[in-house]
Amino acid sequence: MPNDPPSEISVIESRLKGKTLQVYWFLLRSPARSAGVREIQRSLHFSSPSVAMHHLEKLLDLKLVSRKRTGEYVLAEEVKVGLLRFFTRVGRFLVPRYLFYSVWLSTMLATYLLFYGVTANVHNFFALVFGVIGCSVLWFETVRLWREKPF
Repeated sequence: MPNDPPSEISVIESRLKGKTLQVYWFLLRSPARSAGVREIQRSLHFSSPSVAMHHLEKLLDLKLVSRKRTGEYVLAEEVKVGLLRFFTRVGRFLVPRYLFYSVWLSTMLATYLLFYGVTANVHNFFALVFGVIGCSVLWFETVRLWREKPF
């Protein structure tokens, strides 16, 4: 209904942009998933600690981080909104999900070429065409997402 309050996810998605998303991304990639204001300011090359503090406060309001007694900010919740939906965690790294599909299809294509080679068979021709097109599209999307990451 039009008068319903916006869902929590839509609010998070609308406010998790720009430098706030950079701070959130930094905490996601941090091994301890916690950091101080100055560490964030230096790592993200913000002009002052108050800029980092402002974006951490926005994350606190969204309940995505919490503050320790020591003053460090800790990742409280991991959400998949916006650009984050297309990334997955591998250890402490966030990589585009398409990377797995790209590697898988490229491996399948290389294996096909290794076993069947390039012969003058119409089935081989179509398999190669679709394999190359599929690999190209997946690698293009992987690189595009990698370039769009917050930092």
